[in-house]
Amino acid sequence: MSDLQNFLERAEILLTRLENYFLPSTLPPDWQNVTAFRWRKQHGQGEFQAIYRPHQIDLQDLQGIDLQKQICIRNTQQFLRRLPANNILLWGARGTGKSSLIKALLNEYSHQGLRLIEVEKHDLIDLPDIVNTFHNRTECFVIFCDDLSFEQDDASYKALKSALDGSVSAAPDNVLIYATSNRRHLLPEYKKENTDTLLINGEIHHAEAVEEKISLSERFGIWLSFYPYDQNEYLAIVTYWIKKLGMIKIDETVMQEAALQWALQRGSRSGRSAWQFARDWVGRHAIMEK
Repeated sequence: MSDLQNFLERAEILLTRLENYFLPSTLPPDWQNVTAFRWRKQHGQGEFQAIYRPHQIDLQDLQGIDLQKQICIRNTQQFLRRLPANNILLWGARGTGKSSLIKALLNEYSHQGLRLIEVEKHDLIDLPDIVNTFHNRTECFVIFCDDLSFEQDDASYKALKSALDGSVSAAPDNVLIYATSNRRHLLPEYKKENTDTLLINGEIHHAEAVEEKISLSERFGIWLSFYPYDQNEYLAIVTYWIKKLGMIKIDETVMQEAALQWALQRGSRSGRSAWQFARDWVGRHAIMEK
């Protein structure tokens, strides 16, 4: 009896190991009815994970970035019409609407066939496999890389560089990359690298380290810069969100003073902090009224 028990235990261990090699086949993505996906890897195998409740934000909700919105909308419309369009790098201060702008584009144009694929930095090495999936599809796919930053020898950095412009195989015309970052060149920059720059006959010749960092960001056809808001812009965004959240009667003086205190405590006059303050303000006053 003990021999049989020992055999069964060993058989169970063997079956558990085999299950890791023979994973159940996943269903193909429902590109027609689902608008947003995440690329996820399990046991070394990648798959598209459907996002059934994407972030609901409209283009009109993004205040103070009209020029950036205009350029993104124009480029995305060109893309959806299968006209020449560019990959976009949105870089700048935190909380200024970079990621929200891309999500708002999905909500605006998903009915025209726009699809959003979120890919984490460490999974960018899978970009060739991801892009190959979209050949011969009627939808238009934006690969969304949020909050990008790399170290010099990062393998995913080289994969993104190749996918943007440098691979032998051409990317299909229904794929673009929209990336956000707090850094313009996506890599850390050091003082020593600038001191190695030379001025020859009036021309600036960057050191090799600087050239390498510039070479990635310049492969994005469009750079969009996002800057911190001034006080008036910040208060205008606060007012917009408070009204959007359903609060009609507002004591402007008291509200603005509280909003500025909120920004001071957080060290940021950003769209994100304005939205967070508005939620706090409206929620607290709703409780007080009840």
